[in-house]
Amino acid sequence: MEVANRSDSTVCIAEVLLAGSARGELLRLDRPISFWGGVDPATGRIIDPRHQQHDCSVAGRILAMERVVGSSSGSSVMMELLAVGKAPAGLITTEPDAILSLGVIVGREMGYGTIPVLVISPAEMLALPQWLELHSDGQITEQDAETNLPNNASA
Repeated sequence: MEVANRSDSTVCIAEVLLAGSARGELLRLDRPISFWGGVDPATGRIIDPRHQQHDCSVAGRILAMERVVGSSSGSSVMMELLAVGKAPAGLITTEPDAILSLGVIVGREMGYGTIPVLVISPAEMLALPQWLELHSDGQITEQDAETNLPNNASA
């Protein structure tokens, strides 16, 4: 992974675990989370009372986190989030994650939709802008908040 020239709004090029496109506001988690018991599958809200971002919603946001912790049942939470339309718009981690990726794959196969899953370095994670777009080739670009359209919207 490499940091690209920012003059063209490219922030970095990620490793693609699951291809797709997404656009939205970044939610960078300050520490890892377990989706099983940590994220409400009906609302997309972080429900772990010990997590610093308790009560923040992952729904429709580009979710960036170092890694996932906890149960492999987190894949079922991701699938449920996709089923009810409360999933993140995209997922970025600093190490490959099979658990949430499996939830995205199963959700896609069930017809619930899909989201991109990308891997970047910890330094690139810290440099992510507040509004961004994920491209199917792994490119992450900065977006202008005033002209940012909701995920999957057309101009």
